[in-house]
Amino acid sequence: MDISDKEMMAELFKKQQFNRVMNLAAQAGVRYSLENPLAYVDSNLVGFANILEGCRHNKVEHIVYASSPGVYGSNTDIPFSVHDNIDHPVSLYAATKKSGELIAHTYSHLYSLPTTGLRFFTVYGPWWRPDMLPSLFAGAIIREEAINVFNEGEMKRDFIYIDDIVEGVVRVIDKVATSNEKYDKSASDPATSYAL
Repeated sequence: MDISDKEMMAELFKKQQFNRVMNLAAQAGVRYSLENPLAYVDSNLVGFANILEGCRHNKVEHIVYASSPGVYGSNTDIPFSVHDNIDHPVSLYAATKKSGELIAHTYSHLYSLPTTGLRFFTVYGPWWRPDMLPSLFAGAIIREEAINVFNEGEMKRDFIYIDDIVEGVVRVIDKVATSNEKYDKSASDPATSYAL
């Protein structure tokens, strides 16, 4: 089902009466956002808002959703921290993921909907996307071709195996987020929470 379809999503939430929700749906990738920006708006903003609305109106206990390290944008502080300024996304994809975090935070604040956002760095494993770095490197090695290296090799990248992501997501879904007044000074309801 298309998460950007408001009526279908409302019906799904009403029928299923979920206790917890994990949203891993998104239009991913930076390059495609240059060709089809509205696909990102439809999925990552409209679709995510429909899911949050379903959670709000059906008393979901906790929603966990996938964000992206793309939200760090032009930040040059390494290693990244959840406390870093993320006001400078450098792609539409990153802008939609940051917007999703802000929307989730607002739903938490306004409607006491516990939300947790997870920023997945490069995930690899079976069925990975063929345009991702591990796949490109593995293909070049198999074909005995040179590996393209940029920035004179002066860069670092984290890779996370899919099984580790799955384990983390399963653990987080039952750890309902609570408010953190460090980020939300007006939080008075202990059930209020938000995305990191």
